[in-house]
Amino acid sequence: MDNDSFISIVIPAYNEAETLPKTAATINNIMTEANISHEVIFVDDGSTDDTWRKITEIANEYQGIVGVRLSKNFGKEGAILAGLQHAAGQACALIDCDLQHPPHVLVEMYNIWKQGGIDVVDGIKESRGKESVIYKNFQALFYFLIEKTGGIKLKNLSDFQLLDRRVVDILVNLPEKQRFFRALSAWVGFNRAQVKFAVEPRAAGASKFNFRKSMKYAIVNITSFSSVPMQAVTVIGIIFFIASVILGIHTFVTWMQHRAVEGFTTVILLLLIIGSVLMFSLGVVGIYISKIYEEIKNRPIYLIDSVVKSSTEKID
Repeated sequence: MDNDSFISIVIPAYNEAETLPKTAATINNIMTEANISHEVIFVDDGSTDDTWRKITEIANEYQGIVGVRLSKNFGKEGAILAGLQHAAGQACALIDCDLQHPPHVLVEMYNIWKQGGIDVVDGIKESRGKESVIYKNFQALFYFLIEKTGGIKLKNLSDFQLLDRRVVDILVNLPEKQRFFRALSAWVGFNRAQVKFAVEPRAAGASKFNFRKSMKYAIVNITSFSSVPMQAVTVIGIIFFIASVILGIHTFVTWMQHRAVEGFTTVILLLLIIGSVLMFSLGVVGIYISKIYEEIKNRPIYLIDSVVKSSTEKID
């Protein structure tokens, strides 16, 4: 075994009991045929189905399996962190459990990293698979906003990556509690390479993301990685202040000219608009205050219920 070339493959899983056996078998076959020394870390993110039982069975069937069970559903970001903190490899690869990230691309990523000089190998979506028009447009808007507000280009990026150990150590030691791993990985920089892949159909089951979860994910991550929305509130306030000064001058002039001030409807509309802007602004401020509240509580990002390991943790 070459310890310098040993990698950990981290796989978050939430209600993926149907896909786990195929995922484990596929990755085991590919990595064994490529003669890559590795371990596979499955992180059960508080699943309510038989995911943990399947992970335990896989650990008994294959070598080099580590199963980490979280005490509840902490979200994908928490599951990724748990997997990285349990990883022993000189590099760590992240891949989805549903096989939409093609496992054979891991070999290409590994070979690029092993040549030296590359710290992060990003998986770039060459095609996005089957997605609705609404979801595609929503994703495009999200990437546009995160690029303009946070200065991070995430278009066609995914959590499908291979990270050198020094990058992993930096990421797991970052102090913030609310994380957006994809953006953090891009933010750290270092020497990077890209590998293109086509998104495959799910091996089984259905996606756990719906529009509501996607919207929440977008709001949380944009505000976690940028203060621009807060600054936008200030800009809107300045605009309305200027408008109110102009309207005040106009009203004063008409009063001095002894002309009746008309426009009751206009006043009502202005009140409605200003009220809406105020409520929106309070909402944005509230999001940031809630983030400060979550950070100062300093609660752990995840809690572990149990850990299972194969009798032999590493595959030569």
